[in-house]
Amino acid sequence: MLTLHLAEGSPEVAVLIDGASVVGVGPYEELAAAEPRARVRRWPGILTPGLLNPYGPELLEATYHPDPREAEEFGTAPVAGARARAILSADPARLGASARRGVQRMLAHGTVAVAGELRSRAAVDAVRRAGLAVGRRPDRLPGPASLSPVPLILLPGLVPGGPARFAVFDVADRAELVRRGAGTCVATVIGGRLVYRGR
Repeated sequence: MLTLHLAEGSPEVAVLIDGASVVGVGPYEELAAAEPRARVRRWPGILTPGLLNPYGPELLEATYHPDPREAEEFGTAPVAGARARAILSADPARLGASARRGVQRMLAHGTVAVAGELRSRAAVDAVRRAGLAVGRRPDRLPGPASLSPVPLILLPGLVPGGPARFAVFDVADRAELVRRGAGTCVATVIGGRLVYRGR
């Protein structure tokens, strides 16, 4: 099914997808005229190729992402450091569920690719099931591990024939995205599927 994604803040980079592939990238008017049958999805903000989070192991294997039902015991924010190690070592079965919740949090931050050597089967499976690409880890890592690392690492541009993998952020431009961070994500698409929708 043809789908045309348009972000209000970047109509010049609308994306036409068919299944898991990009069919066209360009001005919305041109793509809509070429494929009038395409289903149109309109988003606020800007459309980008999506983010690479270089902290795969740190966020998916060394951080505990609590289940909402555990809020009284662990809170709702990711738990890192010695406390995360204690939680995961007390019950190793928690790693799989934590990794899946961690991936969901990454998707909610426009992440379409992760980097770093994942050693646990649970984290590898969570990444694979979500369709996240696995990229090369930068030689120099930006700051501490975060769902919205600074600086943000945007993937190369979208191209026809390439994978339908991108994110939409509710910001006016890339400068505002850098300033406000990846928490402004409103949609993440991987393999042509809408895997996260903020609204």
